[in-house]
Amino acid sequence: MPYHRLLAEQTARLVGAKPAEVVVMNSLTVNLHLMMVSFYRPTTQRHKIVIEGSAFPSDQYAVKSQIKFHGFDPTNSLIELCPRGGEATLRDADILAVIEREGASIALVMLGGVNYSSGQAFDMEGITKAGHAHGCVVAFDLAHAAGNLLLKLHEWDVDFAAWCSYKYLNGGPGCIGGCFVHERHAQASAMPRFAGWWGHDEGTRFAMGPEFLPMMGAEGWQLSNPSILSMAALRASMDIFDKAVMERLRAKSISLTGYLEYLLDLSASEKFEILTPREPERRGAQLSLRIRTGGRGICDRLVDEGVLCDWREPDILRVAPIPLYNSYFDVYRFVERFVAAL
Repeated sequence: MPYHRLLAEQTARLVGAKPAEVVVMNSLTVNLHLMMVSFYRPTTQRHKIVIEGSAFPSDQYAVKSQIKFHGFDPTNSLIELCPRGGEATLRDADILAVIEREGASIALVMLGGVNYSSGQAFDMEGITKAGHAHGCVVAFDLAHAAGNLLLKLHEWDVDFAAWCSYKYLNGGPGCIGGCFVHERHAQASAMPRFAGWWGHDEGTRFAMGPEFLPMMGAEGWQLSNPSILSMAALRASMDIFDKAVMERLRAKSISLTGYLEYLLDLSASEKFEILTPREPERRGAQLSLRIRTGGRGICDRLVDEGVLCDWREPDILRVAPIPLYNSYFDVYRFVERFVAAL
């Protein structure tokens, strides 16, 4: 019954939180919906949601459906952040300018910690401060940030966050996700939420009473008792992260990704360009490469040769040297094969 708590301290260390602020449960989009039930409370004056124009489609579907569920129109209530013409990534100043300009009408700012397509990492601390200054709830989808970046969700005062564990945390598709709720909301028992018995106060859970009394902290958003097998798989991975230490992994990641960038620059060609920001603090392990012609075929050839990268329509090859298990020699061999495929 208490198995999920075996992951609480490890998860808290991973995302920079207190153990009571995190819980392992459900999958990513389910958790985002559960959080928006509580934290997206639109009014006629404040009803807008800010996301990236290039956000992962599931995030787009989720926020649009939430807007419609509350009787608003995404045409008027959804603000999509897009790069300037001719640029591939968002400027921090432009994000903050939108919050400054639209702040009084924004109910929720919900960006990815790292954009899945471009690989751009956002200034989560600065965005949170800007949003809170205008009375907005600020949240992040950390699918590409958890296990990739150094996170300090509690210190940054983020309202909520959710993530999957099947990318950098090694869980595989469908593996159980995670959720963060800042301790400021820990005792907000009157906050609207979808309730289930596993989120009920454990002291009286088996009294089987008709009234829902939520547990304090993030655990109060649980619905059903979670899969032990999924949590056990995640725990095996989290044990490794604990031993490796996230600060050391991030240091190696910066070096490893920098080496990838260096080798690609040496092989500069009109056939491809690096879209991901050059500054280490504005990216994680991923470099996104725009392939101007024949990109899908190049990706397929690399996969046939044992190189595990990823294709995203219409023209992006995502390459991520993972510090936990990739070497500098892996990076060298990738560039060698990539150039040959070009």
